[in-house]
Order: sequence, then C-alpha cells, then structure tokens
Amino acid sequence: MPRKKSTASAKKNTAKNVKKPSGKNNTADKGKKTAKAAPSAADKKSASKKKRVQTLALLRGMKDITPDHSESFVKIFRAADAIATSYGYSYVETPVVEYTSLFVRSLGKGTDVVDKEMYMFEDKDGGKVALRPEMTASVARAYIMHGMHTLPQPVKMWYWGPMFRYDRPQAGRYREFHQFGCETFGERSPVVDAELICVAYNLLRDLGVNASVHINSIGTLQEREQYIIELVGYLRSKRSYLSELSKKRITKNPLRVLDSKEPEDQAVVEEAPQIIDWLSDASKNYFMGVLEYLDEVQIPYVLTPTLVRGLDYYSDTVFEMFADDADGGSQNALVGGGRYDGLVEQLGGQSVPGCGFSFGVERVFAILEKRRRQQNSGQEEEQIAQKDRKGLFFAQLGEQASKRALYLIETLRRDGITVYHNLGKSSLKAQMELAHKHGVTHTLILGQKEVLDNTVLLRDMDSGIQEVIDQNKLKQTLKKMFNL
Repeated sequence: MPRKKSTASAKKNTAKNVKKPSGKNNTADKGKKTAKAAPSAADKKSASKKKRVQTLALLRGMKDITPDHSESFVKIFRAADAIATSYGYSYVETPVVEYTSLFVRSLGKGTDVVDKEMYMFEDKDGGKVALRPEMTASVARAYIMHGMHTLPQPVKMWYWGPMFRYDRPQAGRYREFHQFGCETFGERSPVVDAELICVAYNLLRDLGVNASVHINSIGTLQEREQYIIELVGYLRSKRSYLSELSKKRITKNPLRVLDSKEPEDQAVVEEAPQIIDWLSDASKNYFMGVLEYLDEVQIPYVLTPTLVRGLDYYSDTVFEMFADDADGGSQNALVGGGRYDGLVEQLGGQSVPGCGFSFGVERVFAILEKRRRQQNSGQEEEQIAQKDRKGLFFAQLGEQASKRALYLIETLRRDGITVYHNLGKSSLKAQMELAHKHGVTHTLILGQKEVLDNTVLLRDMDSGIQEVIDQNKLKQTLKKMFNL
C-alpha cells in the first residue's frame, strides 16, 4: 500500500511540473513537424526518377510483325515455299553477318548500297563485317565455298530472310526487310531467265497481286562500258537540268541516273541514248530468246530501255515487277532481278553463269494487308468468314478434361489433324466464342463425364447437333469427315 501511494504521488507531481505549450508555440511545433515530413524538391525529383521507367522503342526503320498482322506474312512464305519447290529449287540459308569485302566486290564501289546503306562495323577480332544488304552475293559465296560447281548443273536455290540497309524509311521501305529469292547457277540459256520471271510473276498471281513485268537487256560488261562513255557525255551536256543526286551519280554510277525517280530528271532520261543500240548481235539474240519464251507462256511484259538495275554484277537480262494501279501501284518494285554471269568468277570461283531475282516481302505484305482491311468490313467480312470456314476447335471443361484434351490434341497432330484450342480457358462460353472467331465448322467438347466414359462430343457449329464419339475412334471419324 505505501508503494502504491508513493507511485500515485509521483505521477501527480510529474503532471504538475509539466508545462503545456502555448498556442503559439504549439502551432510552430506543428509547422516544424509538417516541414520535416514534406519531401524536398530534390527528393521529389529523385523519387520521380526511380518511378519513371524508360519506354522501350524500336530503332528507326525497324518493325515488329505481331500476331494480328502475321497472317499475310505467313501466307507469302508458304506460297513462296510451294512455288519454289514446284519449280525444282532447293532451300539455302546463309548468315546474316558476312565480311564487308563480299558485298564491296560484288555490288561495286560507288553504288548507293555500298557507299551509303550498308551496316558496317568491326567485330571484336578487328574484322570488317556487315549485315547483309542482299542475298545474291551470299548465295554465290556459298556456291563457291561448298564446291557446288561439282554438282549436276544448274544448281537452283531459293532463300527467305532479313536484309539490312540504312535507307531513309518510307512507305514500304524499312531498314530491316525480308526477301524471298531464287538463284540459278551453272547454265546460260534464255529459258533460265524466263523461268525465273515465271516463278516471280506466278507467285504474285498466286497471292492475288496483279503486276506488270518491265524488262531490258544491258548486254555484256564490255558493251556496257562503251555505252557508259556515250551516256556520261550526254548527261554532262544536260547537267544543269539534273537533280543534285543525279549530278553526283554522273561520275560515280551513271547508269543509276536512268533509274532516277526525281521529277526533274525524267525529261533528261527520256532523251538519253538507249543501251540497246550498243548491244552486239549475240546479246540482242539472247534477249530476243528470253522474250520469245515469255510470249510462249503468255506473260505480258513492257520493254523498258531505261531499266538497268543498280548493282555492278548484272549483265544481259534485267527485269522488275510493279503492282498494277488496282493494287496500289507505286514506283517501288515488288521484284527485281536479272543475269549475273561474271559474279561467281568475280568472287574467286570458276567462270559460272548465274541468274536470279529477289522478291520484296514487305511491299507485297502491304498490298495484302490493305486488301484484307478492305475485305474485313461490314457484311463482306461475314461472307468471307463463311467461305473460308474450315477446321476444328477443341473445348474442355475441368482439370481432368484439360489434361486429357492435351493428350488427344497431340495424338491428332501426329496424325496430321490440326485443331484450334485454348486450354487456359475454363469457360465453355469463352471457348465457343474462340471457335466462332476461327470460323471452324465443328467443335470437340470434352467434360468430366466424357473423360470417365472415354468419349468426346462433336458439335456441328451451324446446327448445334452433337454426337458422342468414342475417343479410340476419334482419328478415324475426323479423317473420314474431313477427307484427310
């Protein structure tokens, strides 16, 4: 008890001795506390930097091919694969990075590609390398290195892959772009040139793209050198009328002036001497042979005296293909190619003739995408969906059904039966919406009951009628139904 009294007395005395702060001092103290709690401007800036995450962006001139736009890209690849295989071309693939000297030797100094557009750098060993700006030189290098001259000739190869040029980005032109192409080595004949034109022209036709073939002959190297002397003299006499770019090209690469798209150059180019007048009889006869083959297969063409292509390795036949106005025709060629009989020897190989073309995937892709957007509007979208309806969708309900569905999907795939599916969704409604989006005619449905019964439901998407199928007989039933 005494201890309690003492404690209470101490508390009372302590309370008496503590002075309450005045209102003024109390406000000041509160102000001090507030000032201490509030972050400074520097603190705010630091915190802002920590929170701010730098937005990742593509390099200028590069692009993504996203799933919602990949359909046309894949369509072009499959069509290219099919037509190249049907004409007897075998697939070849070369590295994206090559020695810079390969392209300098093949494309030529003074060309825009070598002087302005190549991505060149030194690797860690000090070697000068480049991202490939085109594939013909790489394929020719592979032909030499792997001794393909010992194989039965001609050797016919096709490729698909990304190329890189530091060019000014614009519609249909990127710094990373894809090309499909075909190359034929080991045979010099007008039929080889004509066949390559057929491959490119028919691929565009298979993709539904209307195109016109522009063609010319630039003869042999010796004939071209004689012509260039005449051309340079003419261009110098008209120098004041030319664009600044063409003025520079007079000394570096005068043939490129003929290929100029600058408006002020057009009148000069139209009056320029034509290379056909400098060709020998042999070169003219070869070119006539190419045209006769094209006439035979009924491929229309336009004789274009100003067409020269911009790379040093070309000789004799050169050609380009442009989209017709109905397909958004432009100055950008969809296809470009020609003969290059001296290229393999120039790169250190034997004297082997060659001919080929490259196909601009992005430019054709733009045409297909524009057409797809136009078609996928209003009622026409529904009509197309009905017309193109095909395939199966596999829907499942529950964990056990999901596991069994994965097994069945894999089993069907091994037998050549592909089904759309999304095993991550558990809602039947959501899965049926996906089935409708894919435009399938039938949907397989697997629930817990079907897992136990070893069955699966097959629903007709139009009538809604369902039938029960034994899982052991599923493959046979589907193959018979879809004629697989």
